[in-house]
Amino acid sequence: MGRAEERRARQRGGRRAAPKTRRSSRAAGSGKSGIRALFTWKKILGSFLGLALLGIGGFIVLYLVIDIPKGNALAQEQSNVYKYTDGRTLTRKGEVNREVVDLSQVPKEVQRTFVAAENKSFYSDSGVDLKGTARGLLNTLSGKGKQGGSTITQQYVKNYYLTQEQTVTRKLKELVISLKVDREKSKDDILAGYINTSYYGRGAYGIQAAAQAYYRVDAGDLSVEQGAYLAALLQAPSQYDWAVASDTSKRLVEQRWNYVLDNMVEQRWLDSGERGGMKFPVPKEPQGAPGMQGQTGYIVEAANRQLARQLVAQGAAEDTDDALAKIDRGGWTITVNIDRKKQAQLEKSVKNQLTGKLDKGERKVDADVQAGGVSLDPKTGEVLAMYGGIDYVKHFTNNATRRDYQPASTFKPVILAAAVDEGAETQDGTPIAADTIYDGDSRRPVVDDGRKVGFAPPNEDDVDYGDVTVQTAMNKSVNSVFAQMGTDVGMAKVMEVAGALGMDTEGMQAVPAQTLGSMGASALEMAGIYATLDNHGKKVTPSIVASAEHKDTAVEFPDPIGDQVISREAADTVTSVLTGVVDDGTARTSVRENPARDGQQVAGKTGTSDDNKSAWFTGYTPGLVTSIGLFGEDDKPPHKQVPMYGAGGEERVNGGGFPAMIWAEYTFGVMGKVTKFDLDTDQGAGVRPPPSPSTSDPQSPPPSPSESDPESPPPSPSESDPESPPPSPSESDPEPPPPSPSGSNTSEPGDPGETEDPPLDDGDQQ
Repeated sequence: MGRAEERRARQRGGRRAAPKTRRSSRAAGSGKSGIRALFTWKKILGSFLGLALLGIGGFIVLYLVIDIPKGNALAQEQSNVYKYTDGRTLTRKGEVNREVVDLSQVPKEVQRTFVAAENKSFYSDSGVDLKGTARGLLNTLSGKGKQGGSTITQQYVKNYYLTQEQTVTRKLKELVISLKVDREKSKDDILAGYINTSYYGRGAYGIQAAAQAYYRVDAGDLSVEQGAYLAALLQAPSQYDWAVASDTSKRLVEQRWNYVLDNMVEQRWLDSGERGGMKFPVPKEPQGAPGMQGQTGYIVEAANRQLARQLVAQGAAEDTDDALAKIDRGGWTITVNIDRKKQAQLEKSVKNQLTGKLDKGERKVDADVQAGGVSLDPKTGEVLAMYGGIDYVKHFTNNATRRDYQPASTFKPVILAAAVDEGAETQDGTPIAADTIYDGDSRRPVVDDGRKVGFAPPNEDDVDYGDVTVQTAMNKSVNSVFAQMGTDVGMAKVMEVAGALGMDTEGMQAVPAQTLGSMGASALEMAGIYATLDNHGKKVTPSIVASAEHKDTAVEFPDPIGDQVISREAADTVTSVLTGVVDDGTARTSVRENPARDGQQVAGKTGTSDDNKSAWFTGYTPGLVTSIGLFGEDDKPPHKQVPMYGAGGEERVNGGGFPAMIWAEYTFGVMGKVTKFDLDTDQGAGVRPPPSPSTSDPQSPPPSPSESDPESPPPSPSESDPESPPPSPSESDPEPPPPSPSGSNTSEPGDPGETEDPPLDDGDQQ
């Protein structure tokens, strides 16, 4: 080793590394060469071209082996059979509502509305949208469901030649058959097939049935405006049907209607001046189909919608509209949980306690009163009876499932359930329980961590109750107490519990105003919520369908009884407190004193919404939960919500009036043996009844006449709500008026309290 090498070796720690480095370099070079050899651009390009050729070859094979099948849409026309669980037939839904018309019978401008809506390139394309189809295949493989982008030809092929199943095989068949159909049929034939096989909602297949269902005219008499609506409708028939659409859906369908007409102007199929003068053509009211009279149509509709949701959930349909179309094609045997005797009793009770007392000739308001109700078994979730309205062929909207009216004070038990389940405390750290003392003065500002939150709701008739227990506040439906309790618990937690119990809370804001039950809810929802309370906190999802059978589709329904969503103690505490509403609260006249009660233990809650537009009683025994709602709806289109003052000869319609009377006659008429609640709690009137019904709270004033007497005088315009009156100006004012001198609370649970409290910090207010 030379001197220089030796010196370098010492610097490297005495090791001769040069030869090793050379070997390592060769090894590394060999590795890089191996990777480059494996992934050369020639090999990558060759692999890509090979896969492309393989795909093209595969498609050619598919094109050769797949023929245009015989059309199946018309061949699938069958009746649906609806049965009770005892095997008796409820009804048969008749033949599919379809009448095929020649394209020549449809005005040219109306034909073009469908092209403008779905496929502007229809007259020049090859029948397929490769990008849309590729997107659909990827969505199917990834489980994302429905996709857009199909041409009119593809949609016609899916409607007429194929099934609605979401599989890669079906989509590939759709692609091949669409290409062949486009080559073998004229564009007019394809368009005619499309508009004659599409589903438009209201049980209508094809443009002729749709024209009659929505506008009472033949397809040949449709205007461009009407045609544009029917074309827009195809995107979401159940959502865009004007008769049942929400405000959001109405806005969306109008936007799509405008989109269709604007596309027609763009394609030069419509003069811009003529377009500017067009107004949205509001469809006519729906008409019930034969065999759907009375309550039958409401039951069938509710059963179809539950079945449709399940078909979507298990991947047998793309969305609700696809599922409803699949059901309306027929061939189903659907068994419902409806109990014939209970159904008859519910109908009889509504007639005896409400509709038989309404006189449209004597009182105009009587024509505006709608009733809805649902009764279910809390141990099974089975919907045993349903009242959807006066008659399905006269009033299309199902009052048992509609969600556009406020549940009002029937929401208060949810707040208490959240409080007990969460172990929540008042502002001064006192655990919230049935005997916790709250300040019950009307318009008392709600406080959160020492700060006023800008919400101070009035009580019914603006009554100041002073210091009251939670039990008394529930009995008398004291708004100010539950507004503060909701804030104490945290409104986010309250809405979370509401969702867990069964309320659809999507899009609802977690704000103190919700404590008044200002959201929308249905009788079906409220029955499910109270059934979960009755079932000791185990989730109950109402189910009207017992089973559904079809030769091509197997359906398995989930168990209506789910997991424990709140603690048994929380659920049983609410039940115990709600017995006080019946025995010493707003429902005592109609329920407690009913001679048919025969000692039956009952829990329940009344509710009356802002301006007397809705009134509720939702109540239960250990084995039966029933929710009854009355709704003020203008008898004339567009059927706006209206007050019910004076209806049935009563100056104000309360939850403790007609709804509670219907509930009592029905429940006590079908309940069988007398039962008691099995409650795992030491709170509330159900386990610790007060000394006497009228003196349970020495601090609270006697009930106002309207609370106990359905014939109480009407309130002043500003005092319209027996349970949750309209918000005072202070609800929207960040600085509400100060509380009365007795508005603060220093009482401990169980103390008698004082009528005049010393001044306290805001943080001590309850």
